[in-house]
Amino acid sequence: MTAGLKVSVYSLADPVNLNGDALTAYLNYSDAKGVTLPFQVGEPIEADVIVDALLGTGLDRPVTGLYAHAIALINQSPAHVVAVDGPSGLNADTGNVMGCAVKAECTVTFIALKQGLFTGLAADYCGEIFYAALAVPDAVFQAVTPSAVRVVKASLPRRNRCSHKGDYGHVLIVGGDSGYSGAARLAGEAALRVGAGLVSVATRPEHAALMNLSRPELMCHGVETAGQLTVLLEKADVVVIGPGLGQSDWAKALFLATISAQKPLVVDADGLNLLALSPVTNPGWILTPHPGEAARLLQCSIAKIQQDRFAAAAAIQASYGGIAVLKGAGTLIASNDDIAVSTTGNPGMASGGMGDVLSGVIAGLLAQGLPLKNAAQQGVYSHGWAADLAAEKDGERGLLASDLMPYLRLWSL
Repeated sequence: MTAGLKVSVYSLADPVNLNGDALTAYLNYSDAKGVTLPFQVGEPIEADVIVDALLGTGLDRPVTGLYAHAIALINQSPAHVVAVDGPSGLNADTGNVMGCAVKAECTVTFIALKQGLFTGLAADYCGEIFYAALAVPDAVFQAVTPSAVRVVKASLPRRNRCSHKGDYGHVLIVGGDSGYSGAARLAGEAALRVGAGLVSVATRPEHAALMNLSRPELMCHGVETAGQLTVLLEKADVVVIGPGLGQSDWAKALFLATISAQKPLVVDADGLNLLALSPVTNPGWILTPHPGEAARLLQCSIAKIQQDRFAAAAAIQASYGGIAVLKGAGTLIASNDDIAVSTTGNPGMASGGMGDVLSGVIAGLLAQGLPLKNAAQQGVYSHGWAADLAAEKDGERGLLASDLMPYLRLWSL
């Protein structure tokens, strides 16, 4: 009001029941001649801007009754919507919608960034997120262990002028059953594009002669038995198992040989589905499930995974060891130490082959010496970053996994 704006407050609670800071704010507003109106179900909200401050961040049950009606009216309004701290109805810890939630154009969150604003369904409800510390001293933040961390870009070390391909690791991709050779091909090129020195592909013999026609830098080998794979495993520094692997007897034999090889591993796609059938733990692998694969790993429903993605990622890591990467909007990377969230990426990535590219990216970073957690975090971040650049140039719709390749190379500069 002091800025010359016409302000009306719609109250869903009787002001006589207010206390503490809420009462102080109400009295100050009233003293300034502020108008408070009782909320009426079905009565449209006439405003240019709606500030959503219905509910706090401690919501732990579905929104019902008068509050649900208010959220529906806000979402039906053509007004711009700004959410205070978090959109009402969105669980600030999980990113899950509690029955219904306000869809805001932007969210101003206070004191600390809430982890639930960055994963799951939150992307469709928060809009652009702004942060205000409210003058809380830095010493207070330094004394508190965060519940999650955001991934930020870390630069790769500059290469020595006299280095050679052997200095940057040898990645082996195992996969590409009949009809699915493209998955292994995408993973292999992605590993090269982020800087792996050498990439081999173990695949069906009928694919081996064709797979590298368009990418001759890939060393493609036809493999029919686990014994034939063993020779390639011995030469590899890092192995990716799963892209296009299938679940045939051939796939199962290669899977068992790979997880027994004592090599750093990235397990994706049908590698995860085979793992779910015969669970084992390994501190030296990175698992990269989407919600469906995560549900199979934890023997639960996809809805259960999405209800609390942080809990699901932590449960996969605790059950299987290593690093768990739970893909989706706001991909989570869980380790023994913490859970990280990456905010890169866009809806254009909802197309076939994107996960294969991610597995290759992570393996390529592992091959260059990054520790498991760093490779997983930077792999997820760079994968989404490349997709964002590709979408910025040509749009999200129709984005292909192979469109990321030139941008992955830019990231690794």
